[in-house]
Amino acid sequence: MSSVSSLSSSSKSSLSASSSSSVSSMSSSKSSSSSNSVSSTSSSSSSRSSSSASSSTSGSVVIAIDANADLHPISPLIYGVAAFSDIASNLKDINAPVNRHGGNAVSLYNWQANASNRGSDWYFESIADGAATQAGSILDIVTANRQAGADSMITLGMTGWVAKVTANRDKTACFSIAKYGTQSGADVNWMPDAGNGVKPDGSLVTGNDPNDCATPATSDTQKGLVQLLTQSFGLGGVRYYLMDNESALWHTTHRSVHPQPATMDEIYGDIVSYGGMVKAVDAQALIVAPEEWGWTNYFDSAKDAALSQWGHGPDRAAHGGMDYMPWLLQSLHNKEQQTGRRLLDVFSLHYYPQGGEYSDDTSTTMQRRRNRSTRSLWDPNYVDETWINNTVRLIPRMKDWVNQNYPGTKIGITEYSWGADTHINGATTQADVLGILGREGANIATRWTIPAAGTPTFKAFQMFRNYDGAKSSFGEQSVRAVVPDPDQLSAFAARRANDGALTIIVINKEFAAQPITLQLTNFVSSNSAVQRWQLTSANQILRLTDVNNSGLQVSDTVPAQSITTYIIH
Repeated sequence: MSSVSSLSSSSKSSLSASSSSSVSSMSSSKSSSSSNSVSSTSSSSSSRSSSSASSSTSGSVVIAIDANADLHPISPLIYGVAAFSDIASNLKDINAPVNRHGGNAVSLYNWQANASNRGSDWYFESIADGAATQAGSILDIVTANRQAGADSMITLGMTGWVAKVTANRDKTACFSIAKYGTQSGADVNWMPDAGNGVKPDGSLVTGNDPNDCATPATSDTQKGLVQLLTQSFGLGGVRYYLMDNESALWHTTHRSVHPQPATMDEIYGDIVSYGGMVKAVDAQALIVAPEEWGWTNYFDSAKDAALSQWGHGPDRAAHGGMDYMPWLLQSLHNKEQQTGRRLLDVFSLHYYPQGGEYSDDTSTTMQRRRNRSTRSLWDPNYVDETWINNTVRLIPRMKDWVNQNYPGTKIGITEYSWGADTHINGATTQADVLGILGREGANIATRWTIPAAGTPTFKAFQMFRNYDGAKSSFGEQSVRAVVPDPDQLSAFAARRANDGALTIIVINKEFAAQPITLQLTNFVSSNSAVQRWQLTSANQILRLTDVNNSGLQVSDTVPAQSITTYIIH
């Protein structure tokens, strides 16, 4: 098993009804409307959807583009991924600017032994990651990233434990059947003694000795890894250090070593300790945290969540009744004011849609759900259709939390996926997400994981970053693009610096071809020929014949379920 490939969607998309939207602090953000048009409550709503962008009398969908409105830079770091094999070639193919080393297995990565623990993803086994070279797997990843011109994001585990293998580099089991008795599941093919930590009656094995499969570790232990990476690649050679992974799930994912749910104080203290250590070793490195898994634990700590005391648990009460993420930001801000040293540079969360999108389901119903649910990233009027039953508006929400509690901190969505990688619906959804990330002003995003090379979703990245095989890309300055209904067709526009071109990506999510009209404002074209590149269900990126630009508008027909990139000079 790969050190990360066994990460299952069950830890992302099935923590559902028991974590319901009864969190009292969230109720005020609910909306009674989930209409397709965005109200004027958002200052940049016109760049998303509007009734003013409507179909013309000819039946063409009018996409209104104003090259002087809603201008802001698009961070190139939003096109990041998590790649673990054929790293350099895959990153080059999609022109990815950043690669994240993350996932459940790396929480217990032991750099001295070059070993990691799979946690609940694979029978809580500690497994050697290749040869005994210190930090070998990380050194390989960073080297490959640098070959591809990508920044590195490296995870530092903070559970207090790291994986242990035998002197012969054999695997160890956290829940040995020989030691702890018969269990409901075991790794019968590869390590029959490794149990799943669950008794035949369904109760958990408790009281196990973490030393069976792990060894204690502190920030001082991890200091050696940061020193090694700095010695190998220079100051800032590893640009980002992530403060572990999804700590609110440690007591399930890594209950062999951390059976008690983490508290707000524990995670704050860990970030201060480990983040402070990183900054002391490499002042050019940036700290990314808290890498939290999902909706419920944005608001409540693992301690309160384990008690199902949503919005009124004892951990929250001990911290002034504040929501977890705002409290964490505020506390780290206060720490900087006290010490003069910033210990959080990027406020990072993970986000997986909870309606089954993160799967291979490509039924018509699920495809339409994917088409809609990307609105949870931005839309103040979209009420999530799952157990969340709330207006997520994730990117604006994260910005609000930062502005109110730790101004100047960047925001990152460092794990996300809408699934269906091998289907055109997965590609159109991924393209929609990339467009939203840029338009809404996210600073960093890394998809879990990089789609397999050659799949439609892999090519969706190329439509933004390398549509012609020569690393030609979508522009770096976002401009306004208005569509009538983003559930059916979305569009994004940006100015490109190197040639001044207006770049436009149109995503037809529907099952039928659609005539469109690009209505241009405040852009003077120097060439009547408009270049077109297109990805359809045929899974080829094709350069089409140019279409004519009248100076005010461009007319075209986009195929069913397609992504089309327009270049206007």
